[in-house]
Amino acid sequence: MAKKAARKSRGKSKKATRSRKKETLIVWIRRWVLRVIGALAAAFVALVLLYTVVNPPITHTIWSEWRRLGKVDREWVAIEDMSPHMARSVVAAEDANFCLHWGFDVNAIRDALEDGGNRGASTISQQVVKNVFLWQGRSWVRKALETSMTPVVEIFWSKKRILEVYLNVAETGEGLFGIEAAARKNFGVSSAQLSPVQAARLAAILPSPRNRSVTDPSVYTRRRAAAIRDGAATIRADGRADCFED
Repeated sequence: MAKKAARKSRGKSKKATRSRKKETLIVWIRRWVLRVIGALAAAFVALVLLYTVVNPPITHTIWSEWRRLGKVDREWVAIEDMSPHMARSVVAAEDANFCLHWGFDVNAIRDALEDGGNRGASTISQQVVKNVFLWQGRSWVRKALETSMTPVVEIFWSKKRILEVYLNVAETGEGLFGIEAAARKNFGVSSAQLSPVQAARLAAILPSPRNRSVTDPSVYTRRRAAAIRDGAATIRADGRADCFED
């Protein structure tokens, strides 16, 4: 009986030891996971602060296209040196309430849900986060990161800065990034010289720049560009362009 009790006691002791080791391992893993998450969050905030004054040198999409094509065409231009028609056209096309929200357009999200998710509801702020800090493609992981990171960008960047970054990193054609490269490639002018019609044409192809033509637009693209041109005039008149225009 004594031997049996001793064996049982030793068994319990071993189980308790294994249990303690398992708990210790779980605590250690949890601690390091939190440390990694904290370090990544701190690095992201540091980059956001840096990019308030320093232009993002490259993005994942630009790097991917450079690897695929061997070169890309991109030239950074300050928003003050672009035609004001361009900024208004992009806002009218992509995010008409850009100056009114804090990173998410609740009404656009509601409309997208009611439409069965067949339309996009991403704001320009969300697209900047995706383009500068994340990657392309549809996934819940990327969307969750984008959703959590967008408010941080909205806190530290002005609306004007957000739009300026967007205008310089958005893909505008095969191997083209930014409005300056697109203006020179398609119209032979700088972004400062874009007319309302040209600016609207460039904004019209942004959702799918590789499949839509600026110089030989389809009927749909022409109609969309015309609507964007009218929308750009509207947001200027009703004050929805005030946050990025001096």
